[in-house]
Amino acid sequence: QVQLAESGGGLVQPGGSLRLSCAASGFPLRSYNMAWHRQAPGKERELVASITYAGEITYADDVKGRFTISRDIDKQLVYLQMDSVKPEDTAVYYCNRPTGYVWGQGTQVTVSS
Repeated sequence: QVQLAESGGGLVQPGGSLRLSCAASGFPLRSYNMAWHRQAPGKERELVASITYAGEITYADDVKGRFTISRDIDKQLVYLQMDSVKPEDTAVYYCNRPTGYVWGQGTQVTVSS
């Protein structure tokens, strides 16, 4: 069964760091593009970062230089390292496999002092 499971969310102070993890199962991570999205209260879901099966990476403009997407193919994990976080980064973060429209359940990130 194809599944994605996010973890690592929580409360973090402005300027702090957090690392999200996405455990992929039921398919070979090396063969698929993957992405992180987020949805803040009252807003539409938006793309944060993506990584292709070949390792090509893109970021949304407002997280460039602060967030880093990576993957561990052997462990079937996709990561989102979040540094220098801001209150506007507060959202539910979702791991996504675009092919087949596969989504995780999401993990809440709250940036507040």
